[in-house]
Amino acid sequence: MQDVTIWHNPRCGKSRDALKLLEEKGLDIKVVKYLETVPNEEEIKEVLQMLGIGAKDLMRTKEDIYKELKLKDVEDEEQLIKAMAENPKLIERPIVIKDGDAVVARPKENIQKLFM
Repeated sequence: MQDVTIWHNPRCGKSRDALKLLEEKGLDIKVVKYLETVPNEEEIKEVLQMLGIGAKDLMRTKEDIYKELKLKDVEDEEQLIKAMAENPKLIERPIVIKDGDAVVARPKENIQKLFM
C-alpha cells in the first residue's frame, strides 16, 4: 500500500520538487500523471473534499483553456468539476494525498501539513 499519492506533471518544476521531497522521505509513492491518467469527476470531488476547497480554488485560472471556456464567471461546482475532468490542464498541481487528507504542494513545504 502506498504511503502517499501525488497527482504529478513531470514537466512542472513545482511538481518535480514535490516528488523529490516525497522521495527523500523514503515513502512508497503512487505517482499519477494526471494529464495521462485523467481523474474522473468523482475523483476530483473526493480531492476537493480532502482539500476543503471549492472547484474554482483548484483551477489554474491562467491557462488558455480556462479563458476559452469562459469559466471566470461560472459558479456551478458540477460544471467546473466537469471542465477539469475534460481538461486536466485546468487542475492545479501537484496534489499530494495521504490518509484521506490532501494538499496542493505549492509551495512544496505544504506537504509537511500531511505529516503533523
